[in-house]
Order: sequence, then structure tokens, then C-alpha cells
Amino acid sequence: MRLPVILFALMLSAAMPVHADNRVDVGATIVDGNIRNFYLAIGEYYRVPEREVVLIRDRHIPHHEVPVVLYLAQRAHVEPGMIVDLRLKGQSWMDITLHFGLGPDIYYVPMREVSGPPYGHAYGHYKNKPKKQWKNIRLDDDEVVNMVNLRFISDRYKYSPDTVARMRSGGKDFVVINEDIRKSRPGRKGAGQDDDRGYGKSKEKNKNKKGREHN
Repeated sequence: MRLPVILFALMLSAAMPVHADNRVDVGATIVDGNIRNFYLAIGEYYRVPEREVVLIRDRHIPHHEVPVVLYLAQRAHVEPGMIVDLRLKGQSWMDITLHFGLGPDIYYVPMREVSGPPYGHAYGHYKNKPKKQWKNIRLDDDEVVNMVNLRFISDRYKYSPDTVARMRSGGKDFVVINEDIRKSRPGRKGAGQDDDRGYGKSKEKNKNKKGREHN
């Protein structure tokens, strides 16, 4: 008589979602404030609703690859879903780039100095080839992800790419980098301390200007 009870328990267990961690990650807009802020920044930068960002993540695109989806969609003038479809079919980011007639030049972000991982190898491709040969460069998935997030975060917050690259080279992921820079924006305590574009210097310059006007 105990067998039906056991079978019922097994059936109930099978019916329950097994990827609890994934549910927490996908629903991180509620659970994890840092990831929510990362998604908000992505949405604001690419001018898409936050819900669309989350829908891309719901299709099992890791959060650090969501900017790649939106970047390629904008450059190729297609819906993000088309990019996701190709990605889920197993195509690399470089394959998808070439599929839409784009080239590796779209990933290049000018920096003053590049050394060490994760950007040293990628920038070596560009440095060692004349610009007319950049079309022959083949970036791997990690390199594409790092380059797109570098562009997104530096443009979004008007931060020097060199500063963002140093933070990434120090081992921080892009969610943490986004949060650190978001908290250090002008108007917040500590703003501009790590920024090569000199937010702190601009603030001091404005202060000196006001002092001269009073004199």
C-alpha cells in the first residue's frame, strides 16, 4: 500500500522546476540589486525596456552576454530575438557577426594602453594588423563579450575605457564594475576617483572658476 504514495511523491518531484538557481538568477531584478542595476543600465544604454532585457536573459543568455545581443541587433538592424535564435543554435558571436555582414572592426574600442588579460590578446589582433586587414581577425566568444561590455560601460557612464579595462583585469565581473562606477558617478561620494576622464578634476575646475567669478 505504500507504493502508490512513493510513486505520487516521485511524480510531484518531477513536476517541480529543477533549476531553482536559474530561477533566482533570471529573477535577479528582484533578488539581486546589483544585477537589477546592471539590467537597468543595459536597458538605458541600448534604449530598450528592462523587460526586454530580462526576456533575453530568460532565454538562457547569461547576463554578461545580453549587451552583445543588443549591440549586434542594433548594428545589424534586426530584432534581438534573431540574434538569440542564432546563438541558441550554437553559433559563436563571431559567426553571428559575419552572418549579418558585420566585421570585427565593430568591437574595437580605442585605449591608450593595453596589457595582460583579458584584453591584451584581443587588442593584439588589431595592433598587429593594418586596419584594412581587420576583417580577417577572428575573436573568440570571451573576447567579444569583454569588448562589448567595455564599450557599453565606458560609454554609459562616460568613463575611460582604460579605467574599465583595469577594473576588469583586476578580476571584477561586469556586474560589479557597473555597480562600482554607478556609485562613483558625479554627485556621489568618491565620484571620479578612478576615472581617467577626470570627473574630480572637472569638479575642481568648476570650483576655481566660481572663485574667479566672485573675485
